[in-house]
Order: sequence, then C-alpha cells, then structure tokens
Amino acid sequence: MAEPKHKLSVFTLMMINVAAILSLRSLPGLAEYGWSLLFYLALGSLCFFIPSALVSAELASGWDEDGGVYLWVKEAFGSKWGFVAIFMQWVENLPWFPAVLAFGASAIAYTFNPPLAENRLFVFAVIQITIWVSTFLNFRDMKMSAFFSSSGAIVGTIVPGILIIILGADHVLAGEPLQITFSAAALVPDMESLQQLMLLAALLVSFTGMEMSAVHVNDVRDPGINYPKAIFAAAILIIALSAMGSLAIAMVVPADGVSLSAGVCQAFDKLFQVHGMPYMTPVICLLLTYGALTMVITWMVGPSKGIREVAREGFLPPSWQKVNRYGIPTNILLIQSGLSSVFSCVVLFMPTVSSAFMFMSALAVQLYLIMYLLMFAAAIKLRYKRPDVKRGYTIPGGQAGIWIVCGIAIVTCIFVFIFGFIPPQSVRGEGMLSSIRYVGSLLAGVGLLTAVPLYFHKRASGRNHTAPAAENT
Repeated sequence: MAEPKHKLSVFTLMMINVAAILSLRSLPGLAEYGWSLLFYLALGSLCFFIPSALVSAELASGWDEDGGVYLWVKEAFGSKWGFVAIFMQWVENLPWFPAVLAFGASAIAYTFNPPLAENRLFVFAVIQITIWVSTFLNFRDMKMSAFFSSSGAIVGTIVPGILIIILGADHVLAGEPLQITFSAAALVPDMESLQQLMLLAALLVSFTGMEMSAVHVNDVRDPGINYPKAIFAAAILIIALSAMGSLAIAMVVPADGVSLSAGVCQAFDKLFQVHGMPYMTPVICLLLTYGALTMVITWMVGPSKGIREVAREGFLPPSWQKVNRYGIPTNILLIQSGLSSVFSCVVLFMPTVSSAFMFMSALAVQLYLIMYLLMFAAAIKLRYKRPDVKRGYTIPGGQAGIWIVCGIAIVTCIFVFIFGFIPPQSVRGEGMLSSIRYVGSLLAGVGLLTAVPLYFHKRASGRNHTAPAAENT
C-alpha cells in the first residue's frame, strides 16, 4: 500500500485531541464550585480521563487499521457490538453539535448584541448555518481538516484559556478581593446532597473523546510510538488549562447570573471590565466562535469514518459507503448534518436556550457512555483473546493493571449513566411535569437510538443467512 502523501505530526495529532475535547464553555460551570473544582477535576481525571487515554493508546497502537472503536469492540465481542459502539460515538454528535454551536451563537451575540444569546431564532439560525458550513469544509482532504483542528485548538481554545489565566493571576497579584475562599476544608465538597452527587457525575466524564482520534492512526508516522505521545501530551494540556482557567474565573467572577450557553462570554466580559478592557470582549468572543466551529469540524469526520467501515461490511445501505476523491465519506456527513439540524429544533421548543443546551448535552453524554462501556470491556477482553497482537503501548501492570484501569472506568461510567437521568435543579424547579418530560425524553432518545444499530445488524445478518439458501434452490 502506498503511503499517503500527507502525514500528521505528533503536534497536529495532539491539537486534534485538544480541539475535540477541551472546550472553554465548561469553565464557568466548574468555576461555580470554587476551590473544590480541583477535587472534581482530579477525581474525573483519575477515574475516567486518564483511563480513557491509556486504553485508547493501547488499542490504537495494537489495531492500527481503519475503524477505530468499531474495530476494537468487533475484535472483542463481534460485529454487532462493534456496530453499537461506533454508532453511539457517531450518533451522540447529533445532539452534541447543536449544543456546541449554541455556545458559538452566544459568543457571536456577545460581539455586537449580548441579549441575542438567549434569542431562540437567532441561535437556531446560527446553528443551521454553521452545521452546513462545517460539513462542506470537511469535504476536502485531511490536510484541511487538520489545519482547522490545529488552528481552532490554538486560536479558539488555548489562547483564550491562557488569557483567562493571565487575567486571573493579575487580579490576585494586584491584591483585589477574591470571590472564593482558599482553605483545606473548601477543597473537599460535601457529598451528602443530591446536587453535589449530580455535579460529581457530570464532571467525572467532562473530558470525553480521546479515542476519536484513533481513526487517524494511519495518518501518523510510526503510530505505535507517536500516537501515545500525542494522547499523553494532549491530556496534560487539557487538565492544566481546565484547572487553572476555572480557578481564574472563580477568583474574579461571582458565581450567580451566568447562563449555561453563554457563561464563558459573560465571564470574559466581567474579567475585561474588572481590568478596564471592555473592548476586548468582542475580539475574544470571535475567537471562541472559531474554536466552537473547529470543534465541530474535528468531530464530523472521525466517527463518520468508523461508520463507513460498518457500511463496507454490509450492515448499512451501500450509499453510506460513498467517498469523494479525498476519501471523505460525504453521504454519511450529509446524513449526519441533516439529522443534527433536526435535533437543533429543540432550541425552538424548550423554555430557554440554556435548557435546550442542557438537554442536548445530557442526551449526548448518555449515548456516549454506552460506547465507553463497550470500549473498556473490549480492552480487558482483548488482553485474553488476542495476547499475540503487538501493542506499541501497553498499560503497565499486566492483567491486573488492565483490570484496575478499566474496572475503575466502567464503575465510573455506570455511576454517571444512572445519575444522568436525574433532572437538573433548573428542570426540577419547574414542577413534576417538567421533570417527567425531561426523563421521558432522555429515555426515549437513548432507547430509540440504541435500537437502530441492533435493527440494522439483525436485518443484514438475516440477508446473509438467506442468501446461500436462495442460491441452493
């Protein structure tokens, strides 16, 4: 096989991971919990983020063919569960894209008219436009996609993140009053309330997506060495920026009055006002908008390549196999964007943009957790089923090591999945009917979307069984 002309560097792959995972829109939510946010971040890193990075590095460096998580789970449990895993990774993007782009719409609004951040029609229009712009930008080769991922991670995430940290540090050094209290007692939160347990559940899986870049493993030179390098470098950068950026906001900005979709824009606005630089708010919001756009661009192609592998094996209609001259699965991208556009209509019917943002994010997480449960279980299974496969990186500790790492991650996923169906405080405050509607919608979404790959796999398997019989008649 001829080597592709363009190979991704370790830095570019690291930036793809940063662009896919790190989002500044989560920082105000973390900042609300003050000093204890470090406890939540540390626990989330140890129980989920680091295990997902370790498992992704081992599996991608051992199975470096196209397919990513589909290939790993298929090797362990067969094509049916491989199909379910990659479909969950792909379909969770359908509600997630609008959630990210609702944040992008809010950032755009803050550049010229902040009240538009809660205007449903404006947010809906921005979501529709950016989904389709992102789709057609992805029709080019991986070189262009890699450029957007790298530039978006740097300009739209890392630079604003570092700026938040600098402004927070300047506030502290200037001796200004702080909004949070630093003490050992404040570090560990009280876990007796339902709200704190729900927060813990949400933050345990706040860093998802490390395995997504595995579909690019063939685009990297010496993947057995360079892929784990990129993963671990990205993990360090993501944890550091999240912790320091959230603390910087917590020290300067009061926790109340920040919306879920526009929080980071409001935080920047207040940071700049404190420092006498209000003219910087529109500039930084444009950078955040670009970061949100490139985050969507990064996520569009990865899972779609895995879905194409499923189609090539006959479990989806032949039209899903189509690629353009750059090897991009264009039909799958079009289907994905069309369905995501439909999901974005929830913005028009939920009470506020923030509540729509919350529901779409919750549905995306529930679907994604199903994939992670299968991925972690596959990593354990493959240690026993395929010990002959050479891995460029292996989780240390032998069989005990893989059981500890994956066992902790599996327990974490189950805990988060259960708590994910509990309505947030803002929904419970609207009454019993709102809570029932919220839970019912989540259950229906998870059940329906999980049934889709099982149905298609069963139908394709039935055709494969009847075809030989037909030939013999």
